[in-house]
Amino acid sequence: MSGRFEAVVFDCDGLLLDTEDLWEEGEARLLAAYGHEYTKEERRRLLGVSVADAGRIVADILGMPDREAELLAELQETCREIILKDARPMPGAEQLVADLEGRYPLGVASNAPSDLVRAALEKTGLIGAFGTVLGDGDVRAGKPAPDLYLLACERLGARPGRSVALEDSPTGAAAARAAGTFVIGIPSESGATFEADLIAASLEEETVRRLLLGEDGRG
Repeated sequence: MSGRFEAVVFDCDGLLLDTEDLWEEGEARLLAAYGHEYTKEERRRLLGVSVADAGRIVADILGMPDREAELLAELQETCREIILKDARPMPGAEQLVADLEGRYPLGVASNAPSDLVRAALEKTGLIGAFGTVLGDGDVRAGKPAPDLYLLACERLGARPGRSVALEDSPTGAAAARAAGTFVIGIPSESGATFEADLIAASLEEETVRRLLLGEDGRG
């Protein structure tokens, strides 16, 4: 194990798995079913939010506050079907996870429903590398609260201040910073900016690999 860090925790959608577009497809389908166009503004509002917040935001977009629970259930069912059919790892994810496995305890902390996160990781063959997989329902408050990262570190036997979080959204990065982890930001939205200790273009970038694997960036 590296002496610098004690654990590495990944976000899932848009960071570990190439599923942000699939969530967006589900969101667009749902809004279209109610006669509403899915715009960049809707995408921005929904990016990286918790399940509960997604239901509230969709209900607000459609002007149907009294149907929040129903709309959330529809959104989850639509997205689940799409994700379990088409989920795939992000570029560099399989190699980086394989290289890190055995060097660090690894975890996943996501705002998506925990059963869906586990099913998507199972589908893509990555589930076995992770000592803990957390999602909505596993903590009282999702991101941007730090709870998911704090619990992930606890379960991995690591101190948050000696752990690394990899995130693709401002919401997730805020959660990781609040937990006290070292934050690697890999924005999934073109032009997005947020505070992180290291910003990279992808999991394949040498700066990421050198930080986690050593000077040569090799596993």
